[in-house]
Amino acid sequence: MSTTQVSIEHISINPEIRFGKPCIQGTRIAVIDIVNCYLKMEESLEKIAKDYDLSLASVHAAMTYYYDHREELETRRAEGELFALEFAQKNPSLLQEKLRKFKSE
Repeated sequence: MSTTQVSIEHISINPEIRFGKPCIQGTRIAVIDIVNCYLKMEESLEKIAKDYDLSLASVHAAMTYYYDHREELETRRAEGELFALEFAQKNPSLLQEKLRKFKSE
């Protein structure tokens, strides 16, 4: 008896969408967005599906993809957070500068 490899039909990776992050197919909603809602914000998968107008199967597929590729996605998340921090340090917010000046007057 042979085994057939079945791909996850709900997840796509396109370098032109969200910098190549795995996304729910046909959307710009990244797998990591679903993961954040579920693991960090403790929303139910049903609520996430409803809030983002997704099928429940797509949301489950996103979580499956995350658990299958956890190390890679967490590494990417850490790199993105570091990039954002370095960018903010090199490019201070003009609004924050104005607020500091306003407070010191």
